[in-house]
Amino acid sequence: MNILRSLAVFILAGLCEIGGGYLIWLWLKSDKPLWFGIVGAVILALYGVVATWQSAGFGRVYAAYGGIFILMALIWAWRVDGFKPDKYDVIGALVALAGACIIIFTPRGK
Repeated sequence: MNILRSLAVFILAGLCEIGGGYLIWLWLKSDKPLWFGIVGAVILALYGVVATWQSAGFGRVYAAYGGIFILMALIWAWRVDGFKPDKYDVIGALVALAGACIIIFTPRGK
């Protein structure tokens, strides 16, 4: 799988997980209607499907996705919730992202 396609799948998976979780959060914590929770649950289920589009094995994909998820969650919190990440949030996210890239994109012998 090429790197750009793999990154696109990770980003789509992250949007599904964060977006679905956010809708459920709003339903339960902000008294939004039940349909927020239902749509959120469907989107979260879609996340599980999207993650299977990666070509690496389950453990490696989920380990790498964790690093990408950290960065995406901070970006979501900043853009959607108005949370202002500090320099340590940014440094931590970049370290996690570097680790994710090492895990998923390092060439390995077959």
